[in-house]
Amino acid sequence: MKFINYPIIKFAFFLTVGIILAHYFGTYFKASLYLVLIPLASIGILWAIARKKLFQNIFFGIATYLAFVCIGYINYQHRLPLNNKQHYKISEVDNSNHFLELKITKELKPDFYNLKYIARLNALDGEPVTGDVLLLMSKDSLVSPLLLDDVILINNHINAIRAPQNPHQFDYAAYMRTLGVYGQIRSLPSEILMREKGPTTITGFAEGIRSHIITKLKQSPIGKEERAIIQALLLGQKNEISKETFNDYAAAGAIHILAVSGLHVGIIYMILLFIFSPLRRFKYGKQIQSILIVICLICFAIITGLSPSVTRAVTMFSFLALAGLLNRQTSTINTLALSYLVLLLVNPLWIFHVGFQLSYLAVFFIVWMQPLLRDLVSSRNYFIRKIWGIITVTITAQIGLLPLSLYYFHQFPGLFIITNVVILPFLGVLLGAGILIIFLALINKLPDWLAEMFSSIVKGLNDFIAWIATQEDFLFQDIPFSIFKVFGTYFVIIAITLLWKKLNFKRTVLALFSIAILISIFSYDKWMSTDNELVIFQKSRKTLITAKQNHELMIFSSDTSQKIIKYYPLKSYKTEVNVSTFQQEEVPPYFVFNDKRVVVIDSIGVHPKLRDIDMLLLRESPKINLERVLDSLQPKQVIADGSNYTTYVNRWRVTCIKRKIPFHHTGKKGAFSIK
Repeated sequence: MKFINYPIIKFAFFLTVGIILAHYFGTYFKASLYLVLIPLASIGILWAIARKKLFQNIFFGIATYLAFVCIGYINYQHRLPLNNKQHYKISEVDNSNHFLELKITKELKPDFYNLKYIARLNALDGEPVTGDVLLLMSKDSLVSPLLLDDVILINNHINAIRAPQNPHQFDYAAYMRTLGVYGQIRSLPSEILMREKGPTTITGFAEGIRSHIITKLKQSPIGKEERAIIQALLLGQKNEISKETFNDYAAAGAIHILAVSGLHVGIIYMILLFIFSPLRRFKYGKQIQSILIVICLICFAIITGLSPSVTRAVTMFSFLALAGLLNRQTSTINTLALSYLVLLLVNPLWIFHVGFQLSYLAVFFIVWMQPLLRDLVSSRNYFIRKIWGIITVTITAQIGLLPLSLYYFHQFPGLFIITNVVILPFLGVLLGAGILIIFLALINKLPDWLAEMFSSIVKGLNDFIAWIATQEDFLFQDIPFSIFKVFGTYFVIIAITLLWKKLNFKRTVLALFSIAILISIFSYDKWMSTDNELVIFQKSRKTLITAKQNHELMIFSSDTSQKIIKYYPLKSYKTEVNVSTFQQEEVPPYFVFNDKRVVVIDSIGVHPKLRDIDMLLLRESPKINLERVLDSLQPKQVIADGSNYTTYVNRWRVTCIKRKIPFHHTGKKGAFSIK
């Protein structure tokens, strides 16, 4: 099998190029549907000319690929919610309250204080609008939670989702934009003016089925933690998994077990093949089997919430089933690329979902690389072959996921092979038994002994995962990994695999060149990380300052009782800037950074007698006359961190505006940094 030698793969690649161009440059160039007519017309003309020739013209291929670039570009812009004329615009909605009619479309994992939903905005002050918002509803034990398809009327305002306030923090606003959500509403249950059940949608119907199944499972002897695992495996519901259990699975390298993905769909596909295999004895039985499998897979995808990974897997396996229906042979990579192409045409925003990216990379590298490792060991022993097969699948999947996983999560589980060798053989049994448990629970025929036995098996699985997670020496964390390292590492992996497949001069040169590129990237990142930087972080009721010089970090904090380097917001900052050593001290009243003089005034209100300083930092709400302080110190910049009272900050802001001195409040503008 040659690497990327199928037209559908090339089409998928150029469609991706068009989507990425639209995502990053779409604001500069608004395309219309007429744009795609140019390359399509060129294709028609060139095809009419080329079909009469023995050798096709190269311009025909160029026009074809350009057409897919245009399709990706236009499809992204066409489906981007903001480009809808009826979409609410944050910039056009003032901060005053409006009558908002919302329909609940998705339930998210709640936080400590709020229930979270994605809701579709149907009307604003009686005028029809469209667009999704993030709805944060305060928890209230006396009011039942909102359900999918509920329509509510509230009098509230829409805010923009807040950007990260500290450097190198997770950008929740950017993540929500990939879901098509641009605004958020904070509300109380008591503020709901009207609540009724709206027209039932497919997702709402599926949510009703999930809720009914969960209610039946709660009536069984299955324990809470074990039930949460079943709900994650078969229903795609991870809301009830405890934080400790979730962290254990992540540390053990088994987090993919909890997220319904291609692995689960593949196992269910094999189970369905076995269940419906008797149909093949009858006339047209093979066709009926394929149709029933596709229907069951689609139902499973709907019930689990239509996540990108499940949708991808169901689409791919549906194509495989339909290929069997048509008695046609197909390549797995070809089918994978076709499902990728179809899904991005349906929703181009999926390409920016982490799960979507990891899912396709894992399957691609398993299909492409696993046969090379599998053929290294041959044995007549059935169990050795199966164990070696699991090991090779695990290794190739991890190779494919490693660069992107390091970029997103900055950690690597060293015992992933042991975890997967133990878990994967039993996952099929767990899924099959779980389906049986759910079926018996729905018809009220689930015997206690079977529920308790299944609960014990899942508990044993959790205990094994917890034991793996305690082996902290094998969990490598806080690994700095830039996007350039991601591309460089994939370049090396692909080049070396190509060389492994076929040894020749060109591929040897390509492999050596890729290694040289990766070394250059590592050297560049190391050189870039030597920059000096002063950061005054935003932290509620606390003062936190860092001064980075080369690979050393000096931390000034109002709380020196613990190593705050392990906690938010320093943990991710330390990883991203590649700091090797650090020191922690109390906040000084005066210090110098890069020839810039900084004076700090705390609650005592005392400051050194200096003039013409560069920055004045106010913390812990000092009771001072700022006018006199400004006359005395004559700072070029005034900064107030998150440890100050809001009333004090507002008063200082007015004074600085009056004196025409730049004022920065970290609580409003985020962290302040200089290099």
